[in-house]
Amino acid sequence: MLTLRYARQTRAFLSPPSAAAAANATATLFLFSSSATEIYPSSPSASTNSITSNGSQSEMHRNDIVCYFRECIYEILRTHDGAAADIALSRFNLHLSETLILDVLNYEKKDVLSCLKFFDWAGRQPGFHHTRATFTAIFRILSKAKLMSLMFEFLQNYMKQRYVHKVRYYNILVIGYAVAGKPETALQLFGRMRFVGVDLDAFAYHVLMNSLVEQGYYDVVETLAKEIRVRGFQNEVTHSIMIKSFCKQNELEKGAEYLHSLVQDDGEQLSGIAVGTYVDALCKDNQFERAALLVEEFRKMGLVSMEHAYGMWIRDLVKAGKLDGALEFLKDKQAIEGYVPDVFRYNMLICRLLRENRFEEVYDMLEDMKEKEVLPDDVTMNAILCFLCKAGRMDIAMDLYDSSKEFGLSVNCMAYNYLINTLLGDVSVDEAYRVLRNSIEQGYLPGQKTISFITDVLCREGKLDKLKELVLFTLDHNVMPNDLAYDKFISALCRARKVEEGYMVHGLLNTLNKSARKSTYMDLISGFSKSSRGDIAGRLLIEMQEKGYSPSRRLVREVIGCLCKTDNPENQFFRLLEMQLSRYRMSASVIYNFFIDGAGHARKPELARQVYEMMKRSGIKPDLRSDILVLRSYLNGNRTAQALNLFRDLSMTSSKKKLWHTMIIGLCKAKKAVYASQVMDNMKAHNLIPSIECYEELIKLYCDLGQYYKAIDIVNDMTQIGRPISSFVGNVFLLHALKSRKLYNDWSYLSHDQNLTPACWMLGHVIGVFSGSIEGYHEDEELEKLIQQCFRIDIYTNNMLLRRLSNLGIDRACKFYDRLREKGYEPNRWTYDIIVHGLAKDGRTAEARVWVEEMFRKGFGLTEVTQKII
Repeated sequence: MLTLRYARQTRAFLSPPSAAAAANATATLFLFSSSATEIYPSSPSASTNSITSNGSQSEMHRNDIVCYFRECIYEILRTHDGAAADIALSRFNLHLSETLILDVLNYEKKDVLSCLKFFDWAGRQPGFHHTRATFTAIFRILSKAKLMSLMFEFLQNYMKQRYVHKVRYYNILVIGYAVAGKPETALQLFGRMRFVGVDLDAFAYHVLMNSLVEQGYYDVVETLAKEIRVRGFQNEVTHSIMIKSFCKQNELEKGAEYLHSLVQDDGEQLSGIAVGTYVDALCKDNQFERAALLVEEFRKMGLVSMEHAYGMWIRDLVKAGKLDGALEFLKDKQAIEGYVPDVFRYNMLICRLLRENRFEEVYDMLEDMKEKEVLPDDVTMNAILCFLCKAGRMDIAMDLYDSSKEFGLSVNCMAYNYLINTLLGDVSVDEAYRVLRNSIEQGYLPGQKTISFITDVLCREGKLDKLKELVLFTLDHNVMPNDLAYDKFISALCRARKVEEGYMVHGLLNTLNKSARKSTYMDLISGFSKSSRGDIAGRLLIEMQEKGYSPSRRLVREVIGCLCKTDNPENQFFRLLEMQLSRYRMSASVIYNFFIDGAGHARKPELARQVYEMMKRSGIKPDLRSDILVLRSYLNGNRTAQALNLFRDLSMTSSKKKLWHTMIIGLCKAKKAVYASQVMDNMKAHNLIPSIECYEELIKLYCDLGQYYKAIDIVNDMTQIGRPISSFVGNVFLLHALKSRKLYNDWSYLSHDQNLTPACWMLGHVIGVFSGSIEGYHEDEELEKLIQQCFRIDIYTNNMLLRRLSNLGIDRACKFYDRLREKGYEPNRWTYDIIVHGLAKDGRTAEARVWVEEMFRKGFGLTEVTQKII
C-alpha cells in the first residue's frame, strides 16, 4: 500500500480509497455517520477516485521503492553500529547528493541517533562533501530534540573530521552554536573570522542575529543589524528579527514605530511574519483591541500576506479563552478573503472545542479541513480519536486506531487514555487491555488512574491471567504503575486461591524495593494459612513486621492455627514465638497474649498454658486478659475439669466480673449447663450480678436441651433483679414456641407453682398466643403489639412472625412482608428464604423463582431445605 510519506506529498490522502480498496476503508479513518459517514465528508463521486489520481502507477511504484530503501537504511542504522553499519550501507551503492541526504534526514527526524549516524557516514564517503543545507538540517534535528549536549559534542568533533575543509568551516560553526543556544561562543568564532579576514554569509548573519535575540543579547543585536545593513544583506528577515527583539524587550512602542517605518519605505522589506510577531506581542500584553485594529489596518494596506498575522491572532485568542471570537474571526476571513489556516491552527481550535465538549463544531471544523484540503497530522488524528471517544463512536475510533500504524501516525498519551477509559466504560475490557499494552510498547505510560482503573476492572471480572500478564509486561518494560495496582493484583490472586502466584509477584516487587501495603501482607498470610503453608505464612508475618506493620490478633491466630496442623506443631509454634520476642516489634505481654489466644483457637490448651507459665517465668505478671485467654483455651479444647480448676484458683485472687462471665459463657458454648448454672449461682453468692449475655446464653442452652422449665426459671430470676427481657431471649422463646407447645405447657405449670414476675408472665402469654395455645388474637397487628409490650422487635422477631404467618397462609405472609418494607425494615437472607419456602410449598413455583432472582441480586443464597423443595 502507498506509504504515508508519499501520501503526505499528495492531496490524494484526503480522498477516500477506491472501490478496490474498500476493505481498507476504515483505515482512511474518515468515516463518521450513523452508518459510515466520513469525518471528512466527500461527495459520492469523489468516493470513486483512485488514491493514485495524482500520479501514474509507475510513479507510485517508484515512490514505494524509494520508501522501501529509506526504511532499510533506518533499519540498518537502528540495528548496526560502527563498521557493521558502514558495510551494510555501502552495499546500497548510493549516489550521495544534497537532495538525498536531506530526504533521508527528513524521513525520520525523531530518530536523532540514526540521523547522526547517517550524517557521519555520508560525510566520510569519497566524493561527497556536506553542504550548508545538510549541516543546517542536522542542527535543526538536534535542537528540536533539545539534545544540546550532543550538539556541542558534535561541533567540537567537527573540526577533527576529514571533510572539515571542504565547506565554509567558520560559517558552519557559527550557525551550529547559534542554533544550539550558545550565541556567545558563536560571537567568539565570528570575531576570529574577522581577524583572519573572512566573513559570514547572509544566512549565517541572520541565524546569529536571531540567536542573540532569543538569548537576550539585545545590545549586540543592534550592532549586528548595522553590520548586516552595511554589507547589503538587510532584507525582510532582518526586519522581522528586529521586531522580535523589540517585542521580547516589551518595547512595544518602538516596535510599532519600526513597523510603520517599514510601511513608509513602500513596504518592500515588510513581511507578514513581522506583522504577526507584533500582533502576538500585543496579545501577550493583553492589548487585544489594539492588536485587532493593527490586523485590520495592515489588511487594508494590502502590502503583505496576512496569513501569518491571522494565524497568530487566532492562536492568541484561543489561548486567552476567547474561542468564540477566534471562530467568528476565522469564518469572516474565510468568507471574505478565502483565508485557509494551517493545520496547527485547526488543531488548536479542534482541541479547545473538544475540551468544551462542542462536538458538532468539531465535526464542522474537520469537514472544513477536508474541503480546504488541509492535510491532517498526528495532532489532528489524536484530536479525532478523543472526539470519537467523547461522542461514544468507539467502533470508528478503534478503526482509526487500528489503522494508525498503516498510515505512520503515532497515538499520543492523551488519546491512549481516552481510548482505554472509554473502552473500560463500555465494558470492552479485552480491547482496553490490548490498547494499554500497545501504549506501553510505544513508550507511553497512561496515567496512574487509568492503570488503576483497568486493574480494578480485570480484578472485578476475574481476568487474573490478563492481569498477571499486564504486571509482568509492565515490569519487563520498566514501567512502574503505582504500588496500589500491584497490591490489588496480589490480593485478587489470593482471593482466587492462587496465593503462590501472588507470592511470586510479591517477590518481584521486593527485588524492586517496592513495599506492599498492610492489607496485601494480610491477604498473603491468610492465603498461605488456609493452604496449610504455615512456614511461608510465618515468614511473611515476620517480614510484615519488619516493614513496620503491626499484625492483628486474628492474623496471628490464623498463622498459629496453621502451624498447629503441621507434623511438629510444638517446635514450629515456639520457634515463631521466639522470633517474635527477639524482635520486640510489640510489647512482650501483647506477644504472649497473641500466642495464648492462637493456641486456644487451635484447640491446643497445653501450648496456651505453657506460654502462660513462660510469661510468668520471664517476670511478666499475667493480666486479666491473659487469664481469660487461658481459660478460654481450656473451654475451647473441651477441657472442662482443667478450666474449672483454673477458674477456682483465679477467682480466689480476683473478683473481676469479666472472669466469671467468660466462664459462664464458655461453659454454655461447651453445652455444660449444670456447671454453668453452678458458676452463675456462685457468682450471685459473691454479690456479683451476671451480665445479660450470661443469662441469654444459659437460657438458649436450656431451650436447646428442651429443659424449658429451667429456662423459664432463669428468665424469672433475671427479671427479678430488674433486667429486662432482651430481643435475643424473646426471639429464642418464639423460635421454640413455633416448634412445640411444650414450652407454653411448662410455663403454664410454673405459673401455677411459682410467683412469676410480670415480665415473665407477659412472656409466657406471648408464647401461648404465638404457639396457638391461646386463641383470640386473629389480627397480625394485635400480635405485634403484644410482642412489643414484652420486648423490642427486631428483624429476627419479624422473621419469626413471617414464618408463623407462612404456616397459616403464604398470602398473609406476603402482606406482612409488604408492611415491613413500608416500615423501613430491610429484609435479610432468612426473610427471603421464608417467602420462597412458603410459595414453593404451596405449589407456586413460578412466583417463588421471581423471589429467588431478587434474592440472588441482593447477594443472598437459599438454605438447603428450601433448595430441595424448589
